[in-house]
Amino acid sequence: MPVLKKTQVAPHAAEAVNSAKTRQPLYAARKKIFPKRASGNFRRFKWLVMAITLGIYYLTPWLRWDRGSYAPDQAVLLDLAHRRFYFFFVEIWPQEFYYVAGLLMMAGIVLFLITSTVGRAWCGYTCPQTVWVDLFLVVERAIEGDRNARMKLDAGPWTMRKLVLRVSKHAIWLVIAVATGGAWIFYFADAPTLALDVVEGTAAPVAYVTIAVLMATTYTFGGLMREQVCTYMCPWPRIQAAMLDENSLTVTYNDWRGEPRSRHAKKAIAAGQPVGDCVDCNACVAVCPMGVDIRDGQQLECITCALCIDACDGIMDKLGRERGLISYARLSDYNANMALATAGGTVPVNPALVRTVTGAFSDGLAHFQLRNIFRLRTFIYLGAWSAVGLALLISLLTRERLELNVLHDRNPQFVSLSDGSIRNGYTVKLLNMIPEPRTIVVTMQGLPGAEMNVVGDDIPAGRSFAIPVEPDRLKMLKVFVRQPVDQIRGIAQTFKFRVEDKASFEADEYTAIFNAPETAR
Repeated sequence: MPVLKKTQVAPHAAEAVNSAKTRQPLYAARKKIFPKRASGNFRRFKWLVMAITLGIYYLTPWLRWDRGSYAPDQAVLLDLAHRRFYFFFVEIWPQEFYYVAGLLMMAGIVLFLITSTVGRAWCGYTCPQTVWVDLFLVVERAIEGDRNARMKLDAGPWTMRKLVLRVSKHAIWLVIAVATGGAWIFYFADAPTLALDVVEGTAAPVAYVTIAVLMATTYTFGGLMREQVCTYMCPWPRIQAAMLDENSLTVTYNDWRGEPRSRHAKKAIAAGQPVGDCVDCNACVAVCPMGVDIRDGQQLECITCALCIDACDGIMDKLGRERGLISYARLSDYNANMALATAGGTVPVNPALVRTVTGAFSDGLAHFQLRNIFRLRTFIYLGAWSAVGLALLISLLTRERLELNVLHDRNPQFVSLSDGSIRNGYTVKLLNMIPEPRTIVVTMQGLPGAEMNVVGDDIPAGRSFAIPVEPDRLKMLKVFVRQPVDQIRGIAQTFKFRVEDKASFEADEYTAIFNAPETAR
């Protein structure tokens, strides 16, 4: 056994609210959770993630991106009024929504990859519910104090001090909730303009409704319901289990070195009893925002935030023992170490079996190594993610920004003119998908002897004409195509409309049908 320090560790009066051993009835009254503030590497990493994610959410609508004088300069904008999605240098039209679908596919694959590799890291670090609950807890601790102070305040009678603290806390929560809803609406309109309109009360009603709805959900989910959202409302805890295998990293209590746990290790050792490293201080339970005891094993409620690792490592440091009693571990490594600690399952856990006579860990213990992450499942996910991303990138780089669509008049399909020639009518749609004005040349190919003219424009009849198109706009033209009767070769002749931008060399074609009566042949 390792040398024990004389440091005394006061146990926490913490009980797992969501205990895997004693499940509460489905409709049982909620037991409040008062998570203690943790400190350590994972807590610092969560602070960093929270700062980055909240910064991205609140600041992104205010970023500017110069697209010229004919397009909005907001870097990220969902312009529903004009049916555009702007993302820095990318502009997506409604018919290009497959780019958004592709990005969602990539996000899903990344989620599967992360889950299969490091468990519910999404839930523990970057899920909006987790981030906003952390933010609300920061406010709660700053006003009411840490765990014991909050528990005492909650159990005490209503005094003026308690009323002031509670009102202050909920007021700040509501400010955060309003800011959350307010930040969301800025993604759908020019942020500075809309912010001024909201303050002045001149914004559209839908803006205020959106702010109110998101304020209510943020305040309720992040401040009042907290862990209940993850346990009862979110489907992901029930799905992610199918993506884990024996090589997935999960937060694990290593009972092969922690059991039998004892708060009086020296007495137990003096009595010749086996003693593990766990001193049953309940620090891991006290810091858990989900109210679980990680020592009960993997549980649906655990979001693998790893705060229990920080808490346990701090206790091990005080006792002069090795860190890692609670750690990220693979099931395969855990099973191998359990087999070593139980002599192949023939005896109860005996921590002496995993240590040498000097107290150091045995060389036979299995440890996680970085190369364990790279396995077939990982490469399959990476391959699928890369394939979707590459396809989107190629499509984005090679897409045309000039499109042509032609609709033939259905009634009548043709008209016989007084000189015997046959005329067909078409609706020609020119789509300029860049934020700059263009002059588009429309040319007719095929259909010998035919010419076309544009209705309502002073453009002479011919086989070609140039027409200006506004930036980011659809130009609709009514075009008549006339062919002399002696040139008609059938009742349904094919020909092409071709459009071209001489400046950018972009072009598009559409094959159309020219209808004529049987007697015209």
